[in-house]
Amino acid sequence: MEKGIEMKELLNKIDLYFITDPKLTKKDIFKDANSAIRAGVKIIQYREKEKDTKYMIEEATKIKEVCKENNILFLINDRVDVALAVDADGVHLGREDMPYTKARTLLGNERIIGLTIHNLEEAIEAENIGADYIGVSPIFETKTKPDAGKPSGLQLLIDLKENIKIPYVAIGGINEYNIKSVLSTGTRYVAIISAIITKDNVEEECKKFRRIILESRK
Repeated sequence: MEKGIEMKELLNKIDLYFITDPKLTKKDIFKDANSAIRAGVKIIQYREKEKDTKYMIEEATKIKEVCKENNILFLINDRVDVALAVDADGVHLGREDMPYTKARTLLGNERIIGLTIHNLEEAIEAENIGADYIGVSPIFETKTKPDAGKPSGLQLLIDLKENIKIPYVAIGGINEYNIKSVLSTGTRYVAIISAIITKDNVEEECKKFRRIILESRK
């Protein structure tokens, strides 16, 4: 099986989408990533907004190595150059980041590219241009990303279920109190940041949310 096909098949097998955050973590991003892997998480996104490129490459390389050892998908947030430098499995791009077509030219067809969307029109456009998955953000009010925009609520997830074929990941303000309402829309993939990495036991939190997600699929 070709590497690109294998990676994109793994994308369909994820449940909890794990994202690192150096500001919110109670420990550090490396311990968080290892905890997530022990909990069975199948995808990790490295997200860093403030450090210089050299430092980002050093950090991302460390996480990428442990992901590779465990057959975990490893994506970089925003930075196509960092993804190329560490040979990541792909990138996740926001609306203000490098355009999809340029990123695809640089990364090739084997790597995964995910795009953030805020409404159904953007989702349809992302699917049509070839995105491998979309991140639906924010579902609820979130303090993790101050510039995330107005919450879309659950109706957008319902609309996506009816109109989009590629995987979509719900993110933004999701926690143990509202995750079941998200999953009730038919959403299969969920990203949770602060409700996990601000807690004492990241591994157990990941396991807890994975159980909830997988239970909703039965």
